[in-house]
Amino acid sequence: QVRLVESGGGLVQAGGSLRLSCAASGRTFSDSTMAWFRQAPGKEREFVAAISWDGGKIDYEDSVKGRFDISRDNAKNTVYLQMNFLKPEDTAVYYCAAVHRMLRYPSFSDEYDYWGQGTQVTVSS
Repeated sequence: QVRLVESGGGLVQAGGSLRLSCAASGRTFSDSTMAWFRQAPGKEREFVAAISWDGGKIDYEDSVKGRFDISRDNAKNTVYLQMNFLKPEDTAVYYCAAVHRMLRYPSFSDEYDYWGQGTQVTVSS
């Protein structure tokens, strides 16, 4: 089993930055993919970013490309989401997800087997 715990959410003004962390415990494999999704009230869950465990494959949702950066620290079994130039529309619960394989298309939530409980990000205008 894999346990994922997100942290780093909070309240920030538009234009500000936050860094989310997702700590993974349990079995970890070199071919694991980790990702961030988000869900705003009244909206569908949305893909944000994904990274292979070796960092060789990185994908971003178009709406966050150029503003958000996903990275990982394998020594700490942690994936990060650095969020810059935040906008009110970024307000959502952010979820960490993982799967023990490489994904050709990592933007589909059904591909992931493990999920964190989420961390709230609120961006005020």
